[in-house]
Amino acid sequence: MHGHYELIMTLTSGLAVALVLGYITYKIGLSPIVGYLIAGYLLGTNSPGPVADEGIATQMAEIGVILLMFGVGLQFHIEELFKVRRVAIPGAIVQSTVATLLGCLVAHQAGWDWRAGLVFGLAISVASTVVLMRVLADNNDLHTPAGHIAVGWLVVEDIFTVLVLVLMPVLLGPQQSSAGGIVLALAWAILKIGFLIGFTFIVGGRVIPWLLGHIAATRSRELFTLTVFVLALGIAVGAAKFFDASMALGAFLAGMVVGRSEFSVRAVSEALTLRDAFAVLFFVSVGMQFNPASLMEAPALIAATLAIVMIGKPLAALVLVILLGYPLRFALIVAVALAQIGEFSFILASLGTTMGIFPELGTQALVAAAIISISLNPLIYGLNDRIESWARRRPKIWSMFGARLYEEDGGEKPKRGPESQYHAIVVGYGPVGKTVARLLRASEIEPTIIEMNIDTVRQLRAEGVNAVYGDVTHAETLKEAGVANAIALIVSTADMSGTAELIKHARELNPRMRVFARTNYLRDLDDLREAGAHAVFSGEGEVALSMTEFMLRQLGATGEQVDRERDRIRRDLFGDRSKDREHRKKLKRVIETPRNEPTEPPKE
Repeated sequence: MHGHYELIMTLTSGLAVALVLGYITYKIGLSPIVGYLIAGYLLGTNSPGPVADEGIATQMAEIGVILLMFGVGLQFHIEELFKVRRVAIPGAIVQSTVATLLGCLVAHQAGWDWRAGLVFGLAISVASTVVLMRVLADNNDLHTPAGHIAVGWLVVEDIFTVLVLVLMPVLLGPQQSSAGGIVLALAWAILKIGFLIGFTFIVGGRVIPWLLGHIAATRSRELFTLTVFVLALGIAVGAAKFFDASMALGAFLAGMVVGRSEFSVRAVSEALTLRDAFAVLFFVSVGMQFNPASLMEAPALIAATLAIVMIGKPLAALVLVILLGYPLRFALIVAVALAQIGEFSFILASLGTTMGIFPELGTQALVAAAIISISLNPLIYGLNDRIESWARRRPKIWSMFGARLYEEDGGEKPKRGPESQYHAIVVGYGPVGKTVARLLRASEIEPTIIEMNIDTVRQLRAEGVNAVYGDVTHAETLKEAGVANAIALIVSTADMSGTAELIKHARELNPRMRVFARTNYLRDLDDLREAGAHAVFSGEGEVALSMTEFMLRQLGATGEQVDRERDRIRRDLFGDRSKDREHRKKLKRVIETPRNEPTEPPKE
């Protein structure tokens, strides 16, 4: 009973304190990860406050690592990396090598052996995916060419880190005896990893989509989420038990298999909520290990670590991007975005500590460097525009670095996907959704259908129609459908739960988009309009109007009498809906506008 109490208290206190401090750090412009790390310190043995069970937190953090790696695999696309391969692959390799060598040099000066120095160098060579995505998104650079390079760069680092996690026990473990033994062990490990990869992609590539298809047919969100969760943990554990590989690699491969299936968007939107919760506990567990006294014990080590992370790494990236022919702005964005360390740094350090080759002081240096670099990264990123402006005022510097033109690999323009098309999003593909989609296509507006019926999605895709399988109430589903540039969101399903929340979130993602919703009941009209719907269509009200008009005509009423009675009933049922009529007229003008006269979506 005491163990259960400790588990609940650790879980509750860890998440609660992380929530409060994460919110505070977010509001002051820092990454929430900083708040999570501080929360861990406050709950750890090195603080004067209440102490949580570090062992339990570490065990739950291991689940967070598995789900984190599963998420990396789920969202990893070879195609995206291929587009920026000319700069991302050599850049990540060279920068990681430079940072690793600098880390080894610092570790040597600190008196550590070569194995500890290698772990330390590798740990500070990788940046945080979470922080990078957040910084790029906050500065509207995530979907720019420079943002794509930075993300591709980090994908290469992630793949490299996965391989390091797999090979560390072989290369640095206590079983090593001779060069020949290391080569043999390395060859055997690579062979087993090859079997694992082949088994996962060949067997899992058939079984996993088949299983997810049957689960999706049940229409149960809980079963689908549970299935994805079990797949991530099950393949991770199986990789460790049967192939002697790391659970991180197994989870990464499982994510890649699911990500290549038609269920990827729904898996991201529904199942990765669990990942986020357990990932928070991972950072909390790392923060528990921080001892402020280490700042006084080894200030030179921490200063040197920060210098590598915030000067050495970005400087190497800056030089590489410029040498590869990209403009100064691209180099600045990539360099500054990578000037931090995060989750993979701690994963590498944790493995080194478990193997008994990485000193406690090294972990303290990494935690201190992570807190400082993550805190300062968004602030330093904001200086990019000033640096570029400074370079523009100096013609010689600008002509050398800043005025270069960016050309994509192969000289080809990227294909326009849903994000860049003149299109509308239609939720549901029943009779109403089909009619709306047909009318949009007739007006040369491309509809993107969001459906929870996998068979309908498959049929639409076979017909060449843009279709997304997933729950529309999740942000990832809306983003996949191209919400950022949609002219309208049309909710054609009347019995969907969470419509008001959907409308609010959609309007946050694209305030200029018009939203038209359908509902069964008149009582829902005010809620949907308050949520941001421009026009709401009620089944009860439309049936009442249709029946009234039909009965009056059957009774011999004139057209004027029918119109007058219809307007009276509309006022009684819907109240003052002049705005509904106005927005319906605006949508009609948008649909009827010839495509040779592009029209911006109507403004509020």
